[in-house]
Amino acid sequence: MSLYVYAITKASHPLDLDDLKGVGEPPAELHVVRSGDLRAVVSETPEDLSMGRRDLEAHHEAQEQLWADGTTLPLGFGFVTPDEDSVRAVLEERAEAFSQRLDELTGRVEFNVKGIQDEDALLRTVLEESEQVRALNEAIRDGGGTYEDRLALGQLVAQEVQSRQAALAEEVLTALRPLVLSEKLAEPSQQYFVNASFLVEDEGSEDFTEAGRELAERFGDGVELRLRGPLPPYSFV
Repeated sequence: MSLYVYAITKASHPLDLDDLKGVGEPPAELHVVRSGDLRAVVSETPEDLSMGRRDLEAHHEAQEQLWADGTTLPLGFGFVTPDEDSVRAVLEERAEAFSQRLDELTGRVEFNVKGIQDEDALLRTVLEESEQVRALNEAIRDGGGTYEDRLALGQLVAQEVQSRQAALAEEVLTALRPLVLSEKLAEPSQQYFVNASFLVEDEGSEDFTEAGRELAERFGDGVELRLRGPLPPYSFV
């Protein structure tokens, strides 16, 4: 039976697994694979493992409870190995790197920040503030204007939207960077103008959270700033 791996810890971690349940239905029992000073928390891999809500929630709940008791290297969802010998082989091969990273992450947590801008509100702002957009829009209103006018309007609006969202993202990053140790940025998307994970000293969590709240209040209506954390440092393993 293959094994699903949740996290790597040092032997000093209490590893209280009595109340933890793993992925699958019924939930798999967690146990420990040992190698030197390292431990891997694993369970049997269910045959119906999927990216569905049930298994994703079980994975993250196990990770967060393990982290609450001590430093871990939380693995991403779906890390599966053939057997315990395979787990031990990885722990032995990368023992020095794993131990060093566990030391580096001790006393540190992750925050994720996502920024969402209301599309209708953004387009209204572009129309109100850009004379060129407004002129082109009036030219093609009620079917007027040329094909080139419509093409130019679409391109100009896209440029204005991208420029405004890039400025918002930079404002978020500029405000939060002095409070963090490290960051991982995802590419901006149609959904999020900023999507960033930050590594923060545990003692600085309250300051980071407050800074996020102040940013959200400053942006006001039309912009939503979602802050999650403190979390196990998934992005920095």
